[in-house]
Amino acid sequence: MNHDLYLITGATGDTGGAAITALLSKGARVRALVHRDDARASALRARDVEVVVGDLLDSRAVQAALQGVTGAYFVYPVTQARLIDATAYFAHAAKLAGVRSIVNMSQISAKVDAQSEAALAHWYGERVFDWAGIPVTHLRPTFFMEWLTYGFQLPSIANDDLLRVPAASGRHAPIAAVDQGRVISSVLLDPAPHAGKTYPLFGAEEMDHEELAQAVGRALGRPIRYEAESLESFEARLAQLGLPEHFIQHIVSVYRAYQAGEFAGTNDIVEQITGQKPMQVRDYVIANLQLFQPEVVE
Repeated sequence: MNHDLYLITGATGDTGGAAITALLSKGARVRALVHRDDARASALRARDVEVVVGDLLDSRAVQAALQGVTGAYFVYPVTQARLIDATAYFAHAAKLAGVRSIVNMSQISAKVDAQSEAALAHWYGERVFDWAGIPVTHLRPTFFMEWLTYGFQLPSIANDDLLRVPAASGRHAPIAAVDQGRVISSVLLDPAPHAGKTYPLFGAEEMDHEELAQAVGRALGRPIRYEAESLESFEARLAQLGLPEHFIQHIVSVYRAYQAGEFAGTNDIVEQITGQKPMQVRDYVIANLQLFQPEVVE
């Protein structure tokens, strides 16, 4: 029996939850770091996951969470600032605890001259992990499939049959969290071949948003229309929704980069690492059909 223990941060989020499922399916022992001891934490315990409560910005909590851990997955909420602080706390605590490998969730727009403050922080976060000297693998995914279900997209798709974002004619290959979770699990369980690598992660099919709307519509059995929104309109809409300024600055900058082609491309890294092709948009929508149904007004 493998007695190694793996720490998953963001354990109740998309990629963290998927990584836990993938690790458990392979018989691994998992410790989950969660922000709150709520029903989601109880559900993890029911699956024999060890749950610790803490914040990535609490250095003492991070040190406690990493004690006795073999490998760890680090992911930080894109809606929050202070990513570099959290990365430094995590890298230091991992070094103290003798952690043997880290999988770091970065993003495809991470670069030294990124206009997005969050993307720039991801680039520096990668460097912090590199400097720490612990074998690390950086993941740089394109837009998640899950973005279709986020609050600035889902209501218009569900209620108005409209996909409206400032994507212009940019292209990407949407990648589902479940596929990223399998990559994270595979790298944690066999880190040596991946140490020091940076992996751009793409889904099964590259498409523009016209094609994305058509794929969603085919899965739903009703036509979905794409409307290219201006960056200014998008920024105002996000502010109206009450989203944090940090996130708004990031996502507007990201869509500007998206329009310039920075999210385009495909590769077979997911299949190489996991032995399984990534999920298609159609399969994702069908798996989450209920989310895309119109609200019933009584």
